[in-house]
Amino acid sequence: MMEAAQLILDAQRITAFTGAGISVESGIPPFRGENGLWNRYDPSFLEMGFFIDRPAESWALIKEIFYDYFGGVTPNFAHITLARMEASGLLQTIVTQNIDNLHQQAGSRNVLEFHGHSRTLICLDYGRIYPVSETLLNVLPPRCEKCGGVLKPQFIFFGEGIPEPANSLSFKAAWEADVFIIVGSTGEIMPASIIPYEAKEKGAEIIEINPVPSKYTRTLTDIFLQGRAVEVFQSLAEYLKLN
Repeated sequence: MMEAAQLILDAQRITAFTGAGISVESGIPPFRGENGLWNRYDPSFLEMGFFIDRPAESWALIKEIFYDYFGGVTPNFAHITLARMEASGLLQTIVTQNIDNLHQQAGSRNVLEFHGHSRTLICLDYGRIYPVSETLLNVLPPRCEKCGGVLKPQFIFFGEGIPEPANSLSFKAAWEADVFIIVGSTGEIMPASIIPYEAKEKGAEIIEINPVPSKYTRTLTDIFLQGRAVEVFQSLAEYLKLN
């Protein structure tokens, strides 16, 4: 912990890379693994072909999971500490695979959402964007008020590409970092899983925070802080004098 804290204090530019594990302690289950959502739901409802063919069926699950269930969660101490690190000048960028908006709720400003986000919906026909509201989600599928086209959340579905500029800016943040902090990512989701390797190739020191070893631990990580994100950040915040 002391070695990790010293790396952070001595760094010129730090990028944090967060996955589902950082939000588990806020009450959001991971998608994969023993208690993952895909053990309870068939993920095909998030395939673009399914969504286009059966939007009402897809939207029923989207609303249940991403808006009704996830809508009441709040940032935990790990999110808050990263925001404090940014505010104090210790952290420049967060690249997140999550779509839950918890980094922004915690106060982080420079957040690159690699998989998009759930705050707005987009018309598939004309690209018109709507902020999410209860009124909009009262009738499923929600439709564009201008053309009647089906609205889709602005996070990526299976079969979609990574949005720009988040894609290119995320890799840029990895290349520029001299310390790169992995939090709650198992390294299994492509192409996001490539990003830490890009940081390492450019010379960054890798700090990993995970409850169990990941695909990064033995091949990439320089310092492995094993534990739940909240517990590790509670200790790290003391060393960094962020409490």
